[in-house]
Amino acid sequence: MPGIDGSGQDGCPARTTPSMFSLRRARPADLPAILAVQAQCYAPQLNEPLSIWQQRLQHPAALCWVAEAQATAAPLAYLAGYPACLGSITALNGDFLPATAANCLYLHDLAVSPVANGHGLGGALVAEALRMAQARQWPHAALVCVQDAAPFWHKQGFTVTEPATGESRAALATYPGAARYMTRALPMQQGATRSDFANDCRFRQARFR
Repeated sequence: MPGIDGSGQDGCPARTTPSMFSLRRARPADLPAILAVQAQCYAPQLNEPLSIWQQRLQHPAALCWVAEAQATAAPLAYLAGYPACLGSITALNGDFLPATAANCLYLHDLAVSPVANGHGLGGALVAEALRMAQARQWPHAALVCVQDAAPFWHKQGFTVTEPATGESRAALATYPGAARYMTRALPMQQGATRSDFANDCRFRQARFR
């Protein structure tokens, strides 16, 4: 349910301006920070509980990243997804059900704390996930867009796609508001291999201005 940021909600923390961040795979110890960012960015009915997040991080096929400020090592943004089949949609509060013969990277949840808005963290997390999907030779990416995040996802190359099955339409209907299923094709890298990034916890460091 990618929603990007919580700007515009009352009671958001004051903005800070960190200049250096690290992207890395999420760990169970990040859950308090992930839940805090989720609460800052989403309406209460879109907040998914700790138990769901624990199950997701424990799944060996789940693909979850955080962006942290290097000065404090505090996660300020996260992205969670998994390998899927194009057209499948995870219901709100639903379990991740990774596909064994995946052809799609499903991005279930992206959020950036309001204190880190304007530094490109959302785009950096998406770029990292799509890079991994291309390396694994998955030709598609998909997500459910909620709240007012459609302009961001259009910039990332995603377009609205009508769910093709009754099951996927029912899953989409679990999201409040005008939720939309969005997809994009991924260009395949010539000579790329299906490298396994599941255990790649190397830090990727970049400046976002």
